[in-house]
Amino acid sequence: MEKFKNRWEIEQNWQLLFPVIGLSALIYSAFKLSKLFSNQLIINIISTIIITILLVKFTLLLFKKLENKWKVNYKWEMIRIFIVFAITGSSSVFIGRPLIALIGITKENLNPFIYWVLYIIIGLIFYQILLVFYGWLFGQFQFFWNFEKKMLRRFGLGRFLNE
Repeated sequence: MEKFKNRWEIEQNWQLLFPVIGLSALIYSAFKLSKLFSNQLIINIISTIIITILLVKFTLLLFKKLENKWKVNYKWEMIRIFIVFAITGSSSVFIGRPLIALIGITKENLNPFIYWVLYIIIGLIFYQILLVFYGWLFGQFQFFWNFEKKMLRRFGLGRFLNE
């Protein structure tokens, strides 16, 4: 356990919460993916284990690549950042879908191409808002605010930022 704590620069036990949440979400994602292949219990267990191993290896590769690019004080904060990205992506879909239905935009009454373009635009707007909100909630406001400003500049909206 000490080796794990040293690797992720964990100084207090409460910080172990983020690796536990991250690994739990990874295992759950692997389980959901394995359900796409089969409904048999043994095959699900085996494929969940294989997919989990692959996802962990991929995630650790991402950590290694982003470690120098993202300016964080501790390595365990990267897990927290990944959790924020995951929650934000899911939440923007859950908010965007009912909002589009509330406005009255459906696949049946609109060209499917236009529907999906509007769906993506609305989801993207909520994604930007939720990213900063969840970043604040998880104690990473400054990281996500800088990330958001960079993204807005890339969208050509940098002139609206007060800097």
